[in-house]
Amino acid sequence: MGKDFLKVLQKEKDVDEIWMIARRRERLEAIEAKGNGKLRAVPLDLTDMESFVIFEKLLKKEQPQITYLVNAAGAGRMGKVKTISHTDHAFVLDINVRALTCMSRICLPYMEKGSRIIQMCSGSAFLPQPEFASYAASKAYVLSFSRALRQELKKEGISVTAVCPGPVNTEFFEAAGSEIAPAKKRFLVESKAVVKKALKDAKAGKELSVYGMSMKLVHVAGKLLPTRVILSVMNGMLTNNEE
Repeated sequence: MGKDFLKVLQKEKDVDEIWMIARRRERLEAIEAKGNGKLRAVPLDLTDMESFVIFEKLLKKEQPQITYLVNAAGAGRMGKVKTISHTDHAFVLDINVRALTCMSRICLPYMEKGSRIIQMCSGSAFLPQPEFASYAASKAYVLSFSRALRQELKKEGISVTAVCPGPVNTEFFEAAGSEIAPAKKRFLVESKAVVKKALKDAKAGKELSVYGMSMKLVHVAGKLLPTRVILSVMNGMLTNNEE
């Protein structure tokens, strides 16, 4: 999804340069070479706390004015909690929780009125997800953190938008170690559409960007129905998928 954000943000008139942060230097530099001087590769491992020290030093040196901060890095592991290694659980939390929090904090001094923070959350933030527990819990954190940060920055004129799509057609599920469940395939959406709406909602200063009617219904259901009822329905769906 990060690539689609790049394509859209390159067209923004108030964006002079886009810093791309990821672990794979070769891939970043290949993308940078095609960016007509507007893209800058910043290879960092977001699971390593030393990376944030390095990035903070870079910000102090360059003194950029950050118009958009897009926290699009994400990770997930599918399966029952006991079948997933503790290192994989930690990896999910490092990327989805710690990295997002640290990056938000480090970038704040370089943002001003009119700046926008876009946090890639998920429809999973609205309710628990059996066999996707760590991921859903981490996204519930992102949603809560984003809402709190939004309130803190309100007087400064900096907006925070949590993007909460359902299943998106990316490499995510392959990396998560599982195929997309049949029940989720029905709601699969394209990354470009999610990104386009996310940017539109961020510009409008919205708290949430929820793409598609199905996820809007999930959002409402999470507010109205008892958690035990939702979990019972989801358990039934998982049982049907296994048959």
